[in-house]
Amino acid sequence: MEQNEESTERFWGEFHGPNRGYIEEQYDLYKEDPEAVDSSIKDIFKQYGAPAWLTETPSIAQEGQTTQSIGDIKKLTSAMKFVEAIRRFGHLEADIYPVGLQKERHSELVHPESYGLSKEDLQNIPATWLWGNAPSGVENGWDVVNKLKKYYTGTMAFEFDHVNNEEERNWLNDYIESGKARLPLSNDEKKQLLERMAEVEGFEGFLQKTFVGQKRFSIEGLEAMVPMLDRVVRSAASDKAENVMIGMAHRGRLSVLAHVLGKPMDIIFSEFHHSPNKELIPSEGSKGINYGWSGDVKYHFGAVKEFPGKEASTRLTLANNPSHLEFVNPVVEGFARAAQDDRSNKGYPKQDKTKAIPVIIHGDAAFIGEGIVAETFNLSNLPGYNTGGSLHIIANNLVGYTTDQEDGRSTRYASDLAKGFEVPIMHVNADDPIACVSAVRIAYEYRQKFNKDILIDLVGYRRYGHNEMDEPRMTQPVLYQKIDKHPTVANVFASRLQDQDVIDEDEFKQMKEKINNHLKEIYDGMKEGESGAIEIQNMPEELRNGIDEFDTAIPYDALKKLNDELYERPEGFNIKKLNRVLKRREKMLDEGNKADWGAGEALTYASILKDGTPIRLTGQDAERGTFAHRHAVWNEGDTNEKYVPLQNLKESAASFDIRNSPLSEAGVLGFEYGYSVHSPETLVIWEAQFGDFANAAQVIFDQFISSARAKWADKSNMVMLLPHGYEGQGPEHSSARLERFLQMAAENNWIVAYVTSSAQFFHLMRRQAALGGREEARPLVLMTPKSSLLRNERVASEPKAFTEGTFKPLINQPNLKVSKKNAKRLLIGSGKVMIDIEEEIDNSDDKFDWLRSLRLEQFYPFPQKDLAKELKELPNLEEVVWVQEEPRNMGAWGFVKERIEDLLEEGQILRYVGRPDRSSPAVGEPNIHKAEQSDILAKALNPTLGGDSDERN
Repeated sequence: MEQNEESTERFWGEFHGPNRGYIEEQYDLYKEDPEAVDSSIKDIFKQYGAPAWLTETPSIAQEGQTTQSIGDIKKLTSAMKFVEAIRRFGHLEADIYPVGLQKERHSELVHPESYGLSKEDLQNIPATWLWGNAPSGVENGWDVVNKLKKYYTGTMAFEFDHVNNEEERNWLNDYIESGKARLPLSNDEKKQLLERMAEVEGFEGFLQKTFVGQKRFSIEGLEAMVPMLDRVVRSAASDKAENVMIGMAHRGRLSVLAHVLGKPMDIIFSEFHHSPNKELIPSEGSKGINYGWSGDVKYHFGAVKEFPGKEASTRLTLANNPSHLEFVNPVVEGFARAAQDDRSNKGYPKQDKTKAIPVIIHGDAAFIGEGIVAETFNLSNLPGYNTGGSLHIIANNLVGYTTDQEDGRSTRYASDLAKGFEVPIMHVNADDPIACVSAVRIAYEYRQKFNKDILIDLVGYRRYGHNEMDEPRMTQPVLYQKIDKHPTVANVFASRLQDQDVIDEDEFKQMKEKINNHLKEIYDGMKEGESGAIEIQNMPEELRNGIDEFDTAIPYDALKKLNDELYERPEGFNIKKLNRVLKRREKMLDEGNKADWGAGEALTYASILKDGTPIRLTGQDAERGTFAHRHAVWNEGDTNEKYVPLQNLKESAASFDIRNSPLSEAGVLGFEYGYSVHSPETLVIWEAQFGDFANAAQVIFDQFISSARAKWADKSNMVMLLPHGYEGQGPEHSSARLERFLQMAAENNWIVAYVTSSAQFFHLMRRQAALGGREEARPLVLMTPKSSLLRNERVASEPKAFTEGTFKPLINQPNLKVSKKNAKRLLIGSGKVMIDIEEEIDNSDDKFDWLRSLRLEQFYPFPQKDLAKELKELPNLEEVVWVQEEPRNMGAWGFVKERIEDLLEEGQILRYVGRPDRSSPAVGEPNIHKAEQSDILAKALNPTLGGDSDERN
């Protein structure tokens, strides 16, 4: 007989007399509705099936057979509830706090008295009734309780009841209850772990003594993080993973750089030396790290290291990160997805989740406090963003700067946010290094098996304040009384190993002395040199020299072939709603026709793919386009099957990855930025639903996209499409806040443009694709049209505009022919307002022989030479008028004013035409908008009406 059959027979054999009647009654109820019986009884039927006697031939009961009371059944069900409570709520009493007010914890949920049970009651229940896979030596209920409490309430605790997938729960349950959760380290392995802890502690202590009072955001109290990362890297290398991507904030960053990434100690020491007239010079041959020209503080920098494996190396990357803590999370996820995607063939990229493993280290206060964490978790299971699971570690030091937990979160644990995404959670005591590396082993194996995120709450403390210059005893006096008395992690672990006779006291002492002597030797081997004046680093020459001219035109035949392919479809593919649009686009390159914005955009992407450049395009409505102009993905009318023409071009040798993103700006933009940094050969494009919404991702723009090259030497070629233009739709659907991007424009950090034709878009985007992977590469911020312009004939371009020429940052206003000699006013503007002016001129009887008009298509880099040349060709020019839709304190006026003034001659004036200074970018009433817009056009085109002026003296 099979063992499980024996177990079932033995179990049901314990029921006699009235108890059988009670069980039969409960089983009848269970068959009709499993929820109608108590959960503990339901679990019995679920595990053991129908009562055995119901399927057996009746037999005569033996005389003297012991009968059990209904009370015994109730005790059994109570015991089952109690055992299940230990599994579910053992973490409430677990020893996971090294110090602090919660170190001694008690929960009624995991004590027998709460269930009306005594020790004797539990001893009378066979172990197998409560624990089907009870290990040997566990004979009764009392043994079960003690064993499970050892597993669930020790220095490593678990929460995964919120995970709905039964296979995952069973896997975790088996891992824990088989006794495998804690690593069985040999004595030599324990010594090695102790030495690693001593190295981390010695490094931090050396910095504290040598560079007194300087900020370093030390790891002390969470030193186990280093061997945990060691374990991940070794496991990844063993599995031949090509990349491990790490994102983390300040806490412990220098120790991770030194011990995990291998940043040379002398480089770190030199960065601490702040003597006013001396500099500490690293020893000759010390490998530096590539920084940008403006640099950053030492605890923001990342690094890259090749970790050798048996057959290939694993690249370990620590991402650069600003003080905006958690905003690196989606960036690292973007790194990982870019490393996993094979973009070498048409269609969607082929993802290999084993190629890269993301590791995100969070702060406890920031994890629950920063919304970007939730945005990033939401990406974890989405097709366009999942990375096969991330390993999350909360560096839990109990305090957020000076804020106590009760003031910083509404949850029991900092980790509780992850429960909403069904992420398993392990809490581990940072004073138990073996538990810490055991937890990370479980996390790694779970990620590899289920390709899902998992979280470790590494609970420790911080030895000093928020930084080493901060005094924490003013705000947390009681906590720091405990920390001051608490021995370091290395000392706690060493004492434990001494008690186990693994080491003796002298061995640990010698270990620490050796580490300290090694650090002192490195420091003494450095020399001081005269620093003199601080040397200002310059941006790379390739950025200073501007953007090379690229041949972005396409021969007509090649363009026509691409266009024809864009409108082919599988036989029988029903797209009735799109037929009229697609038929019109098919003919847009025929003689006498023009390509509107949507058609021009499709040709742009098709030509880039034909050149072999992969494209990734995402946004909240990227497939169709917010304004129903793109239609890059077709949905079959009967089956909803999707077809993507740009993935089926015959001559394409690269992937086209288009995704509708979740309703997220910061998380998605950070992800796309990370993707673009790791995959410079890919043209990564993010489109805001409305340009206004991009301000929800302002941190990513400010701290990463605009400045990462100057700070950290990170290069990105990504494109941001921001729909912009005043159509009377109110404050949140008008302005993409152009002024903010221009305010940050410096050192050729990015390109800011606002084009007014489909051909200009074509050439600009093809130039951007050509910049990919080059030193001249930089992001592109592009204001794009909305509803009123996307189908406007005035932004459509003739075929020759695509087959000839290149992108022009400054162009003539179409349909305005005037002798340059007669021009008295030069009108300059950009975007939609210039289309409105073109229409106004066409509808007017005035000849406008006194007017010259130019469209500024690229704000930055500003085409100073081109504009100077135009001005010199206007001998009778009296005034230059800048016209814009945005309020005076917004838009481009503040950016262009001085640049234009510098080109004016004496007597020439510069005037502003546009809305007055406003706190809100646009009005909400359509009729008021129309009146304002009409006033702007009138002032721009009527020689007797003017705006504000600045006379050039």
